[in-house]
Parts: sequence; C-alpha cells; structure tokens
Amino acid sequence: MKIVKVYGPGCKRCETTEAMVKNAAAKLGIEVGVEKITDARSIAMAGVMSTPGISVDGRLVHAGGLPDATRLEGWLSA
Repeated sequence: MKIVKVYGPGCKRCETTEAMVKNAAAKLGIEVGVEKITDARSIAMAGVMSTPGISVDGRLVHAGGLPDATRLEGWLSA
C-alpha cells in the first residue's frame, strides 16, 4: 500500500487534490492510504511552500495548484 499525504489548509483545491488521488488510485487498482496534513508547521516542515502539496511514500512530488492527472497516475504507479 502506498502512503499519500495531501498538504494544505483545507481549501477547495486541497479537497479536490485529495479526490484526484483517490480517483487515480481506484482507476489504477492501487491501494493507497491518504492522509490530510492541515497543520501549517507540518506543511512547512515537509518543504511545501505552496499548497496543495502531495507526497508519495515520503517523497514530495508536487506543490502548488492542482496536479496533472497523468503525472499523478505516474507518481502512484512508481
């Protein structure tokens, strides 16, 4: 199972990003555990300077704006 963390204060883009992660995982048949990180200090400590951010298995793969769906599938497949 992949561990995916979505970093953000809980804004609409952050919620959409979380939904995109879940939809991409379902499409690919990959089991993921999605954790939302909303604490500003934790977000900064993860190196996310612009939200929403995404990390997959501890590696930050995206920060700022909605992710590209194709790239998101690639991150989950890797």
